Amino acid sequence: MGDISRLLADHGPAFWQALLLTWKLTAFSFLPGFLLGVVVTVLRLLPLPPLRFVLTGYVEIFRNIPSVALLIFIVFALPDLNVVIDYEPSVVLALTLVCSAFTADYLRAGINTIAGSQIEAALSLGMRPMQIISAVVLPQALRSVVQPMTSLLIALMLSTSLASQVPLAGRELTALVSKIANDSAAGMAAFAVAAALYVATGLLIAWAGAILEKKLRILR
Repeated sequence: MGDISRLLADHGPAFWQALLLTWKLTAFSFLPGFLLGVVVTVLRLLPLPPLRFVLTGYVEIFRNIPSVALLIFIVFALPDLNVVIDYEPSVVLALTLVCSAFTADYLRAGINTIAGSQIEAALSLGMRPMQIISAVVLPQALRSVVQPMTSLLIALMLSTSLASQVPLAGRELTALVSKIANDSAAGMAAFAVAAALYVATGLLIAWAGAILEKKLRILR
């Protein structure tokens, strides 16, 4: 405990700033990734085989490519194509693409749980395809994927440690721990503090997800 107390006294503000960056990268990746995943899901429902083929390829590529490989491509390969993105937006872009692919996949699974009789009933009422998607299909699919989306958000938060692979100069939590471990003998204490911050954030997300899932279940 003494080592951790001394560590926090010396590096407490740096840990706080690193934690804020972790939250920022998580939020800025999850929100656009979620919205993009919803758009991809809706477009895959349209009766346009070429579009479905392209979007299915998009989902499969970004769902299976390692996030670190995607980040390295964005940071080090895109400049050869005269596309230069700052380090922080590069991390956000990589995680957003991965998040959108998993979101689209989870929503597709949620849509598959909807009874076909509901679609038939909506058609018999004269609803158009986009009306059925927005009023019948999508709301139920979103409710059914709260738990996997919560897990995805936690995984995304942990994946922000990828920022340590690009020159964010100790501003990211994992990079800060590595810097402290290299500069002093407080490596174990630094890793313990970082682990506690990651666990606390993950538990907070899981708690919020459980509350949201319970409320949506009551609304069904």
